[in-house]
Amino acid sequence: MTTNTILLLLLSLVIAGGLSYFQYFFKAKSKSNVTLLLAFLRFLAIFGLLLLLINPIITKNALEITKTPLAVVVDNSSSIAALKSDKKAAELYQKIISNPAIQEKFDIQSYQFDADFKSSKQFDFKGKQTNIDQVAKNLKSINKNLIFPTVIITDGNQTTGNDYVYRFDPVNKVYPLVVGDTTTFLDLKINQLNVNKYAFHKNKFPVEVFLQYAGDKTTNADFTITQGNSVVAKEKVSFSPSKKTAVLNLLLPADKVGLQVFRASVSSNAKEKNSYNNIKNFAVEVIDQKSVIAIVSSINHPDIAALKRSIESNAQRKVILVKPNEINLLQDASILILYQPTTAFKPIFDNNKLAGRNTFIITGNNTDFNFLNQQQNNLDFKMSGQREDYLSEFQSQFNLFAIDNIGFENFPPLQNVFGTVTTNGNVSVLLSSKIRNVSTNAPLLAFAENQGKRTAFLLGENSWKWRLQSHIDNQSFEKYDVFIDKIVQYLATSASKKSLVVTHESFYNSGEAIVINAQYFNKNYEFDEKARLTISVTNASTKQTKNYDLLKGNNSFSANLDGLAAGKYNFSVKELNSNTTYSSHFEILDFDIEKQFVNPDVLKLKQLALQTNGKAFFENQADNLINTLLENKEYKSIEKNISTKTPIIDWVWLLILIAVLLTSEWFIRKYNGLL
Repeated sequence: MTTNTILLLLLSLVIAGGLSYFQYFFKAKSKSNVTLLLAFLRFLAIFGLLLLLINPIITKNALEITKTPLAVVVDNSSSIAALKSDKKAAELYQKIISNPAIQEKFDIQSYQFDADFKSSKQFDFKGKQTNIDQVAKNLKSINKNLIFPTVIITDGNQTTGNDYVYRFDPVNKVYPLVVGDTTTFLDLKINQLNVNKYAFHKNKFPVEVFLQYAGDKTTNADFTITQGNSVVAKEKVSFSPSKKTAVLNLLLPADKVGLQVFRASVSSNAKEKNSYNNIKNFAVEVIDQKSVIAIVSSINHPDIAALKRSIESNAQRKVILVKPNEINLLQDASILILYQPTTAFKPIFDNNKLAGRNTFIITGNNTDFNFLNQQQNNLDFKMSGQREDYLSEFQSQFNLFAIDNIGFENFPPLQNVFGTVTTNGNVSVLLSSKIRNVSTNAPLLAFAENQGKRTAFLLGENSWKWRLQSHIDNQSFEKYDVFIDKIVQYLATSASKKSLVVTHESFYNSGEAIVINAQYFNKNYEFDEKARLTISVTNASTKQTKNYDLLKGNNSFSANLDGLAAGKYNFSVKELNSNTTYSSHFEILDFDIEKQFVNPDVLKLKQLALQTNGKAFFENQADNLINTLLENKEYKSIEKNISTKTPIIDWVWLLILIAVLLTSEWFIRKYNGLL
């Protein structure tokens, strides 16, 4: 308290005492015990009221001890059980967290990880993936700006995510506790198998196989690829202590149309501890023909190369480059991309009126808009000679096909001639245009359909910059290429619109996310958010059926079918209000990535410990780990003085006490006839 506050409190005592004395003792004829009691009650009541008026601040000090966090993280993936270390991992966890000295020194935080990361004290070791990168990312967020140690009980075998060695904060020490048998066993393994999802009928498709060997003797092995009971490829491979890897490149024939499942295997005469990783199933969708897309242009521009790369990222597409006068090259083309058409394109337009191909028209600074107005009536152009930059704005209500916003608003502007663009008839706008963040209410990317013929319009050049920006944002061209592929897919078919559209893969690997997406459209072909979609999935072998509801997302419904066993499945999606159905099938290939390991990855865990100035320990060194944590003087408890300041006016009980004092005084005076 300040000096002024103390002086005011002393003055309050004098005032309260003076008023009480004047009330009950000044000129009083008698001084009984009742009078003394009444004077005391009055003194306390007046002093309490003055105390509230002065409102002094009461400071309360308390000591708080903050312990250093200790993150104990357990690998909950099934690879721990496959290495027969699940019980040992649980024992090591209990040994660390139940140590009295550890409990006294640290604030213990218990977590588990497999594909995800979460707080847990119970572990079942059934995780389908291992992502140690998630541990680093989450611990940084949870214990932000703190210096703390981390103990990871794991085999170090990661199956998904970024390389974890350099993902942990180097300021915070990591102590890997390695579980699993580190003894080197003879082991042959198909480490990786690369193959395209699609192949073309009567062609050959490449298969790239990476084989790995662990052992200290020279070994000969046989590598085979079979389909059913037929051997389609076979090679002999030799390994030695100095040659522990082999890369095979094979060409397999695509003789049958449809989904073709193959089985790759490597074997030797030696007995192996783990033979599960000797086999890998894979599948290829064989397509009977390739669609040809023609890009027609009279000028050279980077947009053409970017379009060609995006379209041909789908192995089902082939792009040919054509000049406006090369009509004879368009015989095999199913879609025409007309890049900045001028009067030179008149033979192309005249030919296409008979051929009826769907078209994708892209305009720019070299486009003849008067000519374009004569050749189509979906958009009306009234353009000037001035150039302008147009930014894009995503229209979420677009519903011709499922499309996500891949960051269109952040893409560089397209350049086009300035003017007015109006739509006629049935035109759907996916992207509208903006000039310096001012909406023009004009289309930038639009789609039209007249009498079964579909046309797409992109009003601006330099879309090659969009592809580069998408790569900068996502470290991959995939999202942008899928966006272009969906445009081409829309133009590739002139079939009547379906009310229920379902998208899915023909095959999945075990452990992958299995998601079925669906869209339901009403009679006006508008996306129906109130649709009720269910999916029934039946195992073709066991005939066991499971039913799921499809949950609404962004312009689509989806069902997650994770947890299904390997095998062939038939499924049916049904809209309950209209009874509209879609039926198809897919196959889940047998592959458990968590069973691919024979030993823990000791080298990588030691690299992690070295990177963070920690130390790796084996499962029989748990006591050494505990001693290291206890002896490290870097981790000390912090004693804090918590000072709490409370104004006395916040003391509700003081106001109640004053009321009780005044009430008691009145009651005693009334009882004794002094009122």
